[in-house]
Amino acid sequence: MVIKVAKINLSEKAKEILELAQKQGVEQNFLFVTTFKRYQVQLKILHDLEIKLNEMGALVTKEYVKGRANVYTNPAINSYNKTADSANRTASTLMKIITQLKDVSLEVDTDWEM
Repeated sequence: MVIKVAKINLSEKAKEILELAQKQGVEQNFLFVTTFKRYQVQLKILHDLEIKLNEMGALVTKEYVKGRANVYTNPAINSYNKTADSANRTASTLMKIITQLKDVSLEVDTDWEM
């Protein structure tokens, strides 16, 4: 089984998100920065899972007592679906930050002391 993925350059898409954030003035916003970083991690995990699924296929076998093989759905499929769902929610959050917090400054002030 080979998963056909649209040829999208994730680096280009990330650049587009950053440009949109810059236009709205939220590229230094703490919520944007931390959410964008999390989104990038999720995309990397999805990419790695796609590679594994292409290598291993959708089904895996496990051998139990007496060498009998049982066929199961590849557990990476569940991980992929959960990560994709999380990435979709993170992307939605990013868009909300960009569109709704454009006038709110939450920049990190590194000059404060505890």
